[in-house]
Amino acid sequence: MKIKKTYSFAFFTSLYITLITTITLFLSVYFVLDTVFSFTYMLLFIVIVFSFTFIITQFRLEKFIYQRIKKIYDSVSILDKSDFNKTSITSDLATLSREVEKFAENKQQQIKKLNLRESYRREFLGNISHELKTPLFTVQGYLLTLADGAMNDKKIGPKYLNRANKGVERLIAIVKDLDLISKLEAADLNLNKQPFNIINLIQDVFELLEMKAKKRNISLIFNKPYKFPIMVIGDVERIEQVLTNLLVNSIKYGKIDGTTVVTVTQHKKGKISIKIADNGEGIKKEHQARLFERFYRVDQSRSREQGGSGLGLSIVKHIIEAHNEKITLKSEFGKGSEFSFTMEKLEKPEI
Repeated sequence: MKIKKTYSFAFFTSLYITLITTITLFLSVYFVLDTVFSFTYMLLFIVIVFSFTFIITQFRLEKFIYQRIKKIYDSVSILDKSDFNKTSITSDLATLSREVEKFAENKQQQIKKLNLRESYRREFLGNISHELKTPLFTVQGYLLTLADGAMNDKKIGPKYLNRANKGVERLIAIVKDLDLISKLEAADLNLNKQPFNIINLIQDVFELLEMKAKKRNISLIFNKPYKFPIMVIGDVERIEQVLTNLLVNSIKYGKIDGTTVVTVTQHKKGKISIKIADNGEGIKKEHQARLFERFYRVDQSRSREQGGSGLGLSIVKHIIEAHNEKITLKSEFGKGSEFSFTMEKLEKPEI
């Protein structure tokens, strides 16, 4: 039988000690007492010496290694003792070394993830404070100017009140979006799923955003005429919010005199894919992985000029994931972007 590698050190150590002891004893008896050991006694002696030596060596090694490794675990507070208890003690130093390296690698990955989360947390706090600070200071500035006497000016008074109101509306929008994201992340938002015609919903959003698109002379169109309904299952209000946020983004960052095209296709059995593509400025690769993060902006200055809470795409992602669906992005800088997400299809009627 092949000897376990975990006992190899104790085995060979015991073998060497047994051989040396046996040879020494044999030579001593032969030369000093001038007699010879019988083969049976010699074999019995070898078995006894080897067995005791092996057991004592293995026991001492395990205790030696265990005690020292335990001290290492005790001295490093970040290590979890429960991880140590799950690992079997071995006297094979190569195996032990691999186990320690594996453990250290896992802990390094955990530390890296914690550092990354901490970095995101600091960035998020910085972003949210900036997002709230800007409209707050704007509102405060206009109100202080009005309080200093501008209220009595018939031209300036109404204009400043209107601007202060816009600042308050932006604050309300940010707070509402944050509340929505908190509910989505905590799975505390009840979706009212029901069958609806996705074509009609997209057309309604087109009409809602018609004036906004006209300001940049951007056309909102389907890729082809859809003569028959395409029925999907989902929360109509939330999916309308998804479509609105994606189309508003395409208008904000689309090319003037450009086009935003919506395509509805069969994704796979039981699924429908909705694609929203524009021929705008596109998104660089280094920004794409973080585009759905809260308050993440590709161009800080331009994004804030365009308005919005900075939470639109994050809300979109959470709503789609709450439907157990996926959203993806394809973009090439300078050529445009395409956002696509899936929806559960109502089997009848079919496309």
